[in-house]
Amino acid sequence: MTPVVCITGASAGIGEALALVYAEQGCHLVLGARRLQKLQALEGILKEKGAASVVCLPLDVRSNESVQAWVQAALQKHSHLDILVNNAGLVIGLEPVETGRVDDWETILDTNVLGVMRVTQALIPVFKKQNAGHIVMIGSIAGHQPYENGGAYCASKFGVRALTGVLKHELNGTGIRVSTVDPGMVETEFSVVRFRGDANKAKQVYKGLTPLNGRDIAECVQFMTSRPPHVNIDSIVVMPTAQASVYKVHRQS
Repeated sequence: MTPVVCITGASAGIGEALALVYAEQGCHLVLGARRLQKLQALEGILKEKGAASVVCLPLDVRSNESVQAWVQAALQKHSHLDILVNNAGLVIGLEPVETGRVDDWETILDTNVLGVMRVTQALIPVFKKQNAGHIVMIGSIAGHQPYENGGAYCASKFGVRALTGVLKHELNGTGIRVSTVDPGMVETEFSVVRFRGDANKAKQVYKGLTPLNGRDIAECVQFMTSRPPHVNIDSIVVMPTAQASVYKVHRQS
């Protein structure tokens, strides 16, 4: 049976890379993102790469109605759903807690934590009915090592890591697998968003090293989800070779 892979935040970055990697495996794709036009622009490319089918739907993980509509649309297209990759996430700003913006914190936490919970909650009954399914979180090294000026983002990724553990216990015995891939420095739109659209400032984050790219992460996820049903890879922490930790990065001058 050809797997059906559901990916949130699929219009760019790691999400786009995930769609491409699973397309190359001949999977059915159910893609969601706020930027529907950008998502739809990928459809032809994904079919050329080998996707069995592609469904592009609007998805805002901050909206219960949007999440429910996305899942119901997926079920109208497919009789089974096999893999959920909770990829949608963001960070805004790099201020200390003392001077941070509460509205930024709310956006980060609502997207990165509650958004993951909304989508996961909507898919659990589907997976339970099937006695199978795989939930994969895109976490971060920031969920293992907190750093200054990353208050809300670090809190969100520690939260996702905790949620992964909670689900492992709650879903034990159901046949549903739960995993997380926690990357270090990945060059995507991530830093551009963090610096509120300042692309030059974002480039400085990766200066002097070769960071990970979206495909590096997507291949980790695909490896996880392609293991036999009795195998659950709990987590992969993946870093650029130049990055030892959040605090230690080797940069060439």
